[in-house]
Amino acid sequence: MAKERRGKKIRTEFRKGHDQRQRKTDFTRDYQDSEAEQAFDRLDQRERVSGKGDLTRKRTIVGRESRSDAAGFEVERDLDEGCVAGRVLSVHGLGCRVVSETGHDYRCAVRGILKSLNTDLRHVVVAGDRVTLRVTGEDEGVIEWVEPRHGVISRTSRGRQHMIAANVDGLLIVGSAAEPDLKPNLIDRMLVTAERSGVEPVICVNKVDLIDPASLQPLLGVYGQLGYRVVLVSARTGLGIDRLKSWIRNRDIVVAGQSGVGKSSLLNAIEPGLNLRVGDVSEENQKGKHTTTAARLIPLEMGGHIVDTPGIRSFAMWDLVSAEVAAWYRDVRPFVNRCRFPDCTHSHEERCGVKHAVADNLLDLRRYESLLHLQAGEDA
Repeated sequence: MAKERRGKKIRTEFRKGHDQRQRKTDFTRDYQDSEAEQAFDRLDQRERVSGKGDLTRKRTIVGRESRSDAAGFEVERDLDEGCVAGRVLSVHGLGCRVVSETGHDYRCAVRGILKSLNTDLRHVVVAGDRVTLRVTGEDEGVIEWVEPRHGVISRTSRGRQHMIAANVDGLLIVGSAAEPDLKPNLIDRMLVTAERSGVEPVICVNKVDLIDPASLQPLLGVYGQLGYRVVLVSARTGLGIDRLKSWIRNRDIVVAGQSGVGKSSLLNAIEPGLNLRVGDVSEENQKGKHTTTAARLIPLEMGGHIVDTPGIRSFAMWDLVSAEVAAWYRDVRPFVNRCRFPDCTHSHEERCGVKHAVADNLLDLRRYESLLHLQAGEDA
């Protein structure tokens, strides 16, 4: 039992920084460096980097395998002495804020070995993560362990996976009826992300007091026919706020949308005590300014959490193959089997079931064009 608690040796890969052995010329100084000696003494001697010549990217570390029950949820496990369970509230550079199960806030660093793992993640820890941290001070700690995630909302950033939030069960897609105008293609991409992540999406259109709501019917009616929940709200007048609150209550929701659509104003209307900073939309280009600079997990008095995120101006999909895009469009999927070719791109082929559906007014033309843009990898 004691041997099991110490952890199991696991062979894993690390980033390229561990590939090559740097040439050392000043051995005497390194030998006399007391901090280096102390750091060596603190290492778990069962962990090692093996290889001759250039170091291999493989390394043996001491860790624990995750265990899940039949439903896929993580089985509760015993915590090591000096460790507490918590949830990441926000990430700022090399540090992050974590709240423990007892409600205590900690300023945490991330264990170096976690940051060195060879993954496609832009950040190894994100808002919403459930973690185990080792307490090193009254309000300080080090994240030792990240629990397996579900409900991950992510996009591509500089060729790597940029996770916006983790462990959520809903995605609130916020757009604005005016100032700035609604971006349907951006909504489509977020709907695909929600479908792939297994979270429930809700389309929320703010600032409906600035226009005639009937003018949105041709666009939003298509989403309603597909089974998506659509809510028209006004953070200024309070229209639709109660309906939105009833859906958010006791859920973990990530709020996403382009800059200037009024996400912070909307959250202030949902729970006035948040007092989130709001900004104005530029009169020159009708684009909003970032008032939220990092994703934050915010507990709600009515139960549940919301993740407030920075404004998104483009949404590049992560790890999405163009051939599978049609499968994530609810309205396109039924017509794919009618295509003559199994690898049909639905753009130029003859006897394409999707193109015929558009011609017969069975499929919305704008949604079809959105599908082609996403398949081509174009920005929303």
